[in-house]
Amino acid sequence: MSWFESFILGLVQGLTEFLPISSSAHLRLTAAFAGWEDPGAAFTAITQIGTETAVLIYFRKDIVRIVSAWFRSLTDKSMRSDHDAQMGWLVIIGSIPIGVLGVTLKDQIEGPFRDLRLIATTLIVMGIVLGIADRLAARDEDGGKHRAVKQRKTLKELSVRDGLIYGLCQAMALIPGVSRSGATISGGLLMGYTREAAARYSFLLAIPAVLASGAYELKDAANGGHVSWPQTVFATIIAFAVGYAVIAWFMKFITTKSFMPFVIYRILLGILLFILVGSDALSPHAGESGG
Repeated sequence: MSWFESFILGLVQGLTEFLPISSSAHLRLTAAFAGWEDPGAAFTAITQIGTETAVLIYFRKDIVRIVSAWFRSLTDKSMRSDHDAQMGWLVIIGSIPIGVLGVTLKDQIEGPFRDLRLIATTLIVMGIVLGIADRLAARDEDGGKHRAVKQRKTLKELSVRDGLIYGLCQAMALIPGVSRSGATISGGLLMGYTREAAARYSFLLAIPAVLASGAYELKDAANGGHVSWPQTVFATIIAFAVGYAVIAWFMKFITTKSFMPFVIYRILLGILLFILVGSDALSPHAGESGG
């Protein structure tokens, strides 16, 4: 991997990790369109450490408050009804599905799941799901001629059941093209949460999963895996810087705007990908020889 490739891929990772358009799919597609080798699942997992570091810094006050309350609740029974302590448990519970499936499906994630036809399918299907979820949220928020405005749920109303559903939605993002934020935000909107609540919990829920995945890949890479370390570290730094700016923009964007631009983008990209693969202009396995 060249320095230019690592810069572009780090930029793509930072730009797409927190938007509901799938960073893993865009890393895969960037390599395929440019004629580069597929950067691989290990590169994706390690560079995601950079973007998750941006999450840790951006949400540092929330995270410190939640972690502190959770630890105190282990010995102080009166703290167990505290919202922040409960959030700590809900993040742990919501992380279980992706942890189990990530280990179980490791070979598929690094192989068949990276087929461009599957990525095109997930881009379109999850784009439609996000569009439906966004439309339902807008209907509740705006009301209508014969409908009253419906109050949507906040994170204070998050239950164990909803936390597990969020976790299952996040686990779907093991398939490139689904999008971790897209799946969890869609799940949250369909369960009746506000856009801001769905996005905030999506980011918090991703922290243990992404850091664990990155650490797992780091261990494998240190034991002889094929990783270009200087370029991967450089890409991770780029992803962190760009990712922080994207989080700040996205959290402001969703308070007043619809997710429809992302829905349209996903569907159009998926259709384009099907056309390119169907016309043999692009192989469904383009660049898969990379490590």
